[in-house]
Amino acid sequence: MSHGLNCVDCKIMIRTLFFLALILVINVDSRGSDIYMGDFVPGVILDADIDSDVDDVEALAMLHDLADQKKVNFLGLIVTSDDLYAAPCADAINNYFGRPNLPLGVLKGQEGLKNHSRYTRQISEEFPRKLKSPANAVGATALYRKLLSESEDSSAIIVTIGHLTNLQNLLKSEGDSYSPLNGKELVKLKVRKWICMGGHYPEGKEANFYRPDPASTVYCVEQWARPVIFAGWEVGQKITTGGTYLKSRLPNTSPVYRAYQLYNDFAGRASWDQIAVFLLREDAGKYFQTVRGGYCKVYDDGSNRWLTARDSKHEYVELKPGVDLDEIAKAIDDMVVK
Repeated sequence: MSHGLNCVDCKIMIRTLFFLALILVINVDSRGSDIYMGDFVPGVILDADIDSDVDDVEALAMLHDLADQKKVNFLGLIVTSDDLYAAPCADAINNYFGRPNLPLGVLKGQEGLKNHSRYTRQISEEFPRKLKSPANAVGATALYRKLLSESEDSSAIIVTIGHLTNLQNLLKSEGDSYSPLNGKELVKLKVRKWICMGGHYPEGKEANFYRPDPASTVYCVEQWARPVIFAGWEVGQKITTGGTYLKSRLPNTSPVYRAYQLYNDFAGRASWDQIAVFLLREDAGKYFQTVRGGYCKVYDDGSNRWLTARDSKHEYVELKPGVDLDEIAKAIDDMVVK
């Protein structure tokens, strides 16, 4: 019996392969559209380590801009930092952008808080704020639970741009006065998506994942039950913001101006954290797409690798081929000019 194909079989196979290839292209090209939520206005909780780098400052300001445009409902800010002035600095930024009463939670129980940031103390001292000290702030776990319990089902987006200690604490939390659900149950019911600045793809080692709490990264990535988009180091590294363009547009009365001035005097900086917030924009799909069909594996040392042994609710961000990096950078900087 012959194992060859006749002409009819060849035509059928060619036609089948053509349609399969077309479907694949459509899937790849449409991935960027999944980043934006359409007409849905999500409630967003930002979890930031606003201390060692300056990209957190611009990312926070960007989220205020999206809230001003009614693209998101800014629910609250979680500060995951051991810098003594991180929370007061964040509070001063919130006040500047017109949200002095934005709920703010901090990581409780830390010993030996110190000031290691180039800008947090100065901003907290030079700009008006309501929060006197981190001791006066609500605990992060309690605030996470309160904000989620008050949200509609499957409506909240958590954006993390720092290490994941507070997110882990949320997942491990038990029922309380806000909700009888434990942390995992509450997340599964209330959270629509997690956008995480962390990792290096398809493999590598990145600071948010390994420093200072890699165990929390392992736990969160393994235990998270909802969709998650990872914005890796390699994407933000290509996009430089906070340079002369931003300096020329910002008023010197802005805490964003002061932060960049103190950090590196507008020498420019990679946009790692900003990309995570940018993904909330309706035009994000013009510049970015996501890779699916696998999962992010995080190892005990905080390094990570994208594995394709099974599918998951994980995806990671890529720049679309041929996009203008300067155009993205200017779009980011333009968002914080207030």
